[in-house]
Amino acid sequence: MGPMRAACRFARELEPRGELARVARVQADLFGSLALTGMGHATDRAVLLGLSGNEPASIDPAVIERTVGEIRATGRIQLAGVKSIPFQESSDLVFHRSVMFPPGALTQHPNGLRLTVFDAAGAVLDERTFFSIGGGFITEDGVDPSIQNQPAIPFPFHNAAELLATAQAHELSISQLMLENECALAAREADRAPVQIVREGIDRIWQAMQTCVERGMKAEGILPGGLQVRRRARRLAERLREKEAAGVRNDPLAPLDWVTVYAMAVNEENAAGGRVVTAPTNGAAGVVPAVAHYYERFLPEADHEGLMRFFLTSAAIGILYKENASISGAEVGCQGEVGVACSMAAGGLTAALGGTNGQVEHAAEIAMEHNLGMTCDPIGGLVQIPCIERNAMGAAKAVQASRLALNESEAHKVSLDQVIRTMYLTGLDMQSRYKETSLAGLALNIIEC
Repeated sequence: MGPMRAACRFARELEPRGELARVARVQADLFGSLALTGMGHATDRAVLLGLSGNEPASIDPAVIERTVGEIRATGRIQLAGVKSIPFQESSDLVFHRSVMFPPGALTQHPNGLRLTVFDAAGAVLDERTFFSIGGGFITEDGVDPSIQNQPAIPFPFHNAAELLATAQAHELSISQLMLENECALAAREADRAPVQIVREGIDRIWQAMQTCVERGMKAEGILPGGLQVRRRARRLAERLREKEAAGVRNDPLAPLDWVTVYAMAVNEENAAGGRVVTAPTNGAAGVVPAVAHYYERFLPEADHEGLMRFFLTSAAIGILYKENASISGAEVGCQGEVGVACSMAAGGLTAALGGTNGQVEHAAEIAMEHNLGMTCDPIGGLVQIPCIERNAMGAAKAVQASRLALNESEAHKVSLDQVIRTMYLTGLDMQSRYKETSLAGLALNIIEC
């Protein structure tokens, strides 16, 4: 998602800069983890789609194959969806697998993408370097990301301690605080009440997650990429339904079997190039929806307001990790992806079940504490092994962390801020070959078949 958004922004901003009419050639250079796992993560397709003027959230999945196929078949690309120019993938999309960072870049992040356009004489018209920092978020080299034209929010926070203190001072739950902040951001749309805009936005996210789970539980076959990994969510769901139809209802862990199905369904869709909701990333997109489905289907106290609390609280926890650590597997390993998703889901579930702010913080801390040090070593660079099963395990762990926190009444020794800091430092100490490069771990020790 990040490379597609970066390529789209670059292409669309050529015309306002007065450069589009003069462009004769475009080149994309990928560095670090984007280069090493780019083919397995479909980064090549993402860049082509982005340069064609497509955004991840709005592109029709039905046109993806046709768009990429036409570029490769014709050797031409519709830059920004407007201007047709030659494009030879072998020379215009370059994977620098032995270079970790774009040369000369001020930013040192392992997901670098440099985009350059040339005129007919071969002179550089424009060159910009972007970084995919996880969850579809991007930054541009040399541009301060803190400079944003956003309205002030009523309850700013920068760490968990501030979040808890602010919520306590104003007698708000974390979800209520987040709702107030989101309403302030939504107030720019004056045609409707901000709270309506926010709630409808959450409902759209939840609907997209449900649709993804449904697609994943219906699809079958072999996932693309060459590992010959077979989809399992549909088969697992069918077996669980057969047990239910036969009256087998005495298995107390059956709900967790469904959590596994929901999480795997989402990540099989992700592995197949389907539409998922980053939560906080594509590779970890199965955890939050799986736990939300668990809440809605298996807990008798579940209602729509509980789902609102779930998503608002999960978002608050995700913000803490994004601001104080990282949600990029290329930067801190899978602890920053599935680990963060597990922490978000655990805190969200605790809020949905009526837990206190302290219990929410405790659940989020427990979940991350037991994901510390998790590497990111996908076989073949594909988001399949161990990623799909890892989402299922992360979702189950989130449920357990929430239950543990809800049954605790005393203060705990390790704070969420401390575990977030620990996660970040652990990620920095982790060798780069274990951080979404597919140069070690399972990716090295399992023979691709």
